[in-house]
Amino acid sequence: LPYRRSSSHPERERRVIDSLWTLFSDYLRYVNKPSPEILEELHHIDDAGVLADFLASNFLNNFEDRKFLLEEVDSVKRAEKLCNIFEKNIALMELENSIQSKVKYRLQRRQREAYLREQLNTIRGELGMDEDGGEGEEGSEYAKRIAEAELPVEVADKLKAEAAKLAKMPFGSSEASVINNYLDVCLELPWQKYSQDRLDIAAAQKILDEDHDGIEKVKERILEFLSVKQLKQDIKGQILCLVGPPGVGKTSVAKSIARAIGRNFARISLGGIRDEAEIRGHRKTYIGAMPGRIINAVKLAGTSNPVILLDELDKLTTDSHGDPAAALLEVLDGEQNHTFRDHFIELPYDLSSVMFIATANTLDTVPHALLDRLEVIEMSSYTDTEKLSIAKNHLVPKQLSAHGLKKTQCRFTDEGIMLMISGYTRENGVRNLERTVASICRKTAKEIVSGNRKSVRVTPEVVKRFLGPVKYFREQMNDSDEVGIVNGLAWTSLGGELLRVEVSTVQGSGKLELTGNLGDVMKESAKAAVSYIRKHSSELGIDPEFYVKQDVHIHVPEGAVPKDGPSAGVPLCTALVSELTSKTVKRNVAMTGEITLTGRVLPIGGLREKTMAAYKYGCDTVIIPYDNSGDIEELDSEVKEHLKLIPVKNVSEVLRLAVNP
Repeated sequence: LPYRRSSSHPERERRVIDSLWTLFSDYLRYVNKPSPEILEELHHIDDAGVLADFLASNFLNNFEDRKFLLEEVDSVKRAEKLCNIFEKNIALMELENSIQSKVKYRLQRRQREAYLREQLNTIRGELGMDEDGGEGEEGSEYAKRIAEAELPVEVADKLKAEAAKLAKMPFGSSEASVINNYLDVCLELPWQKYSQDRLDIAAAQKILDEDHDGIEKVKERILEFLSVKQLKQDIKGQILCLVGPPGVGKTSVAKSIARAIGRNFARISLGGIRDEAEIRGHRKTYIGAMPGRIINAVKLAGTSNPVILLDELDKLTTDSHGDPAAALLEVLDGEQNHTFRDHFIELPYDLSSVMFIATANTLDTVPHALLDRLEVIEMSSYTDTEKLSIAKNHLVPKQLSAHGLKKTQCRFTDEGIMLMISGYTRENGVRNLERTVASICRKTAKEIVSGNRKSVRVTPEVVKRFLGPVKYFREQMNDSDEVGIVNGLAWTSLGGELLRVEVSTVQGSGKLELTGNLGDVMKESAKAAVSYIRKHSSELGIDPEFYVKQDVHIHVPEGAVPKDGPSAGVPLCTALVSELTSKTVKRNVAMTGEITLTGRVLPIGGLREKTMAAYKYGCDTVIIPYDNSGDIEELDSEVKEHLKLIPVKNVSEVLRLAVNP
């Protein structure tokens, strides 16, 4: 039976049928052609709803699309929905065909390139071209760069071989990218590029004095280097190690050295490094391989004779990946580093012209083999006078500029700076002092911006108003000579300190009590002092039975602060003798040194800091071990001018000098 129209809008139905036929014709380009019987039957349908149902049942595979059409009752609308479905499917199939065409084209292009490369290699082989001089390599970019660069013969030959190998490799291979990276790194290194040293000693002295106050030893060592350099140009193996507490300017000194001699500067932070490959580099075949920090620093410096700072040498660590400190042995050995081989570069690089400067807070954690290659220069704590000079010449101008203040708006007095040094900072260096100066500058800026003042003169009163109450109080001398109280001297990480030793005795059974958070060394010093006194009791006028009739209590104030070290034997023995003989000790005398059971006074360390502490606290006489007499020359001139330094060999001399008759 013939199909009938079911729509009341014949014109709209006709347009929908035409659109449906057009889309169906496009759709047939992407799907398998239906049988002729189905196409013949389709041409006899002139009803939109029937045509839509027939096409959907035979050509739609998506269940959701079929359900979507069945839910529509109106035949024309159902045909329109089918048109939309056909349009969507046609767009998706066109996109898929486009992607497949592009993939096929790229595959064909790569196959073509690989085929042509194989042909090229075969032709080269037939013509007998070698790896070093083929026609293709003459046009190679790397070959041109190698020819233009000033390279050692061994390096140039190696890089030419790598470039020739790269020219024969298929496009996009992983090994080609490795060789590309290798050639780029090698060609960026300054193989034979050297900067000219500034050998003007006067100019170098001026630069060092501008940048730093004090540190005379360091300055003298640099000037010695320049003097020898003038006499012998090829001097090598200059490896300095600046050792000192934080904040004394070790890193900035290295920068000043580079500026003084006119060399480029590069810094390597060694803190926390635990992998040997960080120093020697990785093998170039590893994923993410890169040269070590030494070669990278030379590359960044841009010359083969820079100043390289090895910062925080004592912070190196060790784990299963190797020992980086051992890897530094070759780097810092003047007899080996002229052929230093980085694992990534695989070529000898001459480091003998590099001036290495290492810094460390302590040498206790530096391996002995590494320490043997270093020339150690101690950078001890600054005196208050040096801190004042540093603050006036460097810190204050720097912070005024950083905070946008003019010299006329914020004027620091010497008294105000000295109060900041003594009352608000306790350190070896000047790092906290700089922070304190910055705090004053911020508060001054607030006063000026608020309109309260046009300028601020930083006096001690202003410092207290800005910074609050004084944080640190220095130990002061007693008002009078007392029994059993002695001024000892101690070295701490924050500089020298006056260490008050107090001894008291009571009737008892001979117990020896030690308080004040003393370490094992100081406890042993106290026992040695007791043994010495027992042996020499008759000479000292002490009851020989004191150790069984009296309890002895030795106390060092500030019990919360740990105290230890081999330099308290002399003050402990003196305080004990004073208490047991009821004789007073001179309040203006300070002392330091360790004792043996026979009373011999042993040498100590940190004499510079200890004598400075005695001077700060108002003492005028310091008793020191005789073996430390040679250290007196290195003390500050201010200390030597105001203090009377008395070397002693035996504790009996100390008792004659310090205990009142």
